[in-house]
Amino acid sequence: MRYVEACGLRVSVIGLGAWQFGSPEWGWGSQFGPAEALAVVDRARTVGITLIDTAELYGGGGSERLLGRALADPAARDGVVLASKLTPTWPTRDQVAARCRGSLARLGTDRLDLYQVHWPNPLVAQRSTMAGMRTLQAGGLIRHVGVSNYSLRRWRAAEAALGGTVVSNQVRYSLLTRQPERELLPHAAGAGRLVVAYSPLAQGVLAAKYTPDTAPGGARAGNLLFSAENLRRAEPVLAALRELASSHRATPAQVALAWVVHHPNVVAIPGAKSVAQVEANAAAADLRLAPDELAHLTAAADRFHRELVVSAGALAGRRLRPPRRPAEG
Repeated sequence: MRYVEACGLRVSVIGLGAWQFGSPEWGWGSQFGPAEALAVVDRARTVGITLIDTAELYGGGGSERLLGRALADPAARDGVVLASKLTPTWPTRDQVAARCRGSLARLGTDRLDLYQVHWPNPLVAQRSTMAGMRTLQAGGLIRHVGVSNYSLRRWRAAEAALGGTVVSNQVRYSLLTRQPERELLPHAAGAGRLVVAYSPLAQGVLAAKYTPDTAPGGARAGNLLFSAENLRRAEPVLAALRELASSHRATPAQVALAWVVHHPNVVAIPGAKSVAQVEANAAAADLRLAPDELAHLTAAADRFHRELVVSAGALAGRRLRPPRRPAEG
């Protein structure tokens, strides 16, 4: 396992996303349940994964409660970078403090290593939200402050309002979703901050097992990347992943994860429903792709983005320019 450190926060480059725990739309209760989730968390720790990310929103608090069970033993909690997120319904100073205490109670812990604002709320001043974060830090209830789904402008404004470091920004990032490369990745690399990539496998598209005729349902049914047209457009990317997977004795998903975390100061938090999945995800941290292999994948993704149909509604037919590539370190 590889690790990265920013502003005193040291995490594994592959973490564990806990969105699926307690969420029926991801198969909870039908495909897997508490026993499998507890085994996933335990195995994640033993293979070197330190970052475990959840939110009060996931499973209506069920994800946090499950993690509280998994990490109830002090020996299990030791070494884990436990992160959760505040639902920003009305994130004033007092609400931030109250929401954090609720998360701590569900998680059965006295501190969060990283507490993040899940989404920006333009109706509440950042100075109020960050005043709550500052109070939590001063009281020792949280170690680090992060944000999620923030633009660079908002990220910088949050840091100014906090009067301290907002160490991370958790955003959707993968070979098929590359908008963070425009500003966020260069900022993280240059300023010593972290980008935490959620949906690094594009909710499973990059596992390269779906076709236009076998797209999944459930929570992914509304994801436009699973439309028949976009799955056809993604086929060159998936073919490149399969090709490199074969040469590295890996899986397409592992190659896709390795591409994400080769970028400086980027960590990925894929989910896992089984011990086998978490083991495979962790192994991707040590998969080194050669510069020409990285370029091959990026070029395939560039072509996909040039042709991507954004939506069937008002944006139908418009094409996205491929994002500018950040400097690589």
